[in-house]
This record gives sequence, structure tokens and C-alpha cells, in this order.
Amino acid sequence: MTRRVDGPGPVGNVPGGRGVVGAAAGMALGFAGWFGGFGAFLVVGALGALGWFAGHLADRGTALREFLDELAGRRR
Repeated sequence: MTRRVDGPGPVGNVPGGRGVVGAAAGMALGFAGWFGGFGAFLVVGALGALGWFAGHLADRGTALREFLDELAGRRR
């Protein structure tokens, strides 16, 4: 049995799937923009993207060094 990563449905134990996660991220960005201004909005967005990227690498089982080596075109 294979698992499709990009498909709709629950993410981990979160009910509602990616829509709920996306709504939570949007609300976090909205609160940051409202209370902290545009600079806080950008910081929260950048840190969220960095967290997503780290989680994506962890889900795939790829180490950061492996990813950077592939990005630079170095093969073992």
C-alpha cells in the first residue's frame, strides 16, 4: 500500500486535513500583520516557510546535507 503525500485528507492527527492547517497559518499571518505590522508579517511568513521546508525534508527522510548536495549538483 502506498501513501500519497500531496492528496487531500488529514495530516497526522489533525482533523480536516491541509485546509485546517492552511487556515491556521493564514490566521497566524493575519494576527502578525495586524498587531506587528508588515515586518512581523514577513518574519512570521519566512519562519513558517522555513518550518514547512524542514518538516518536508523530515517527512521525506532527507538530511539537509543530502538536499544541499543535490541542489549543488554534487553526487556521491
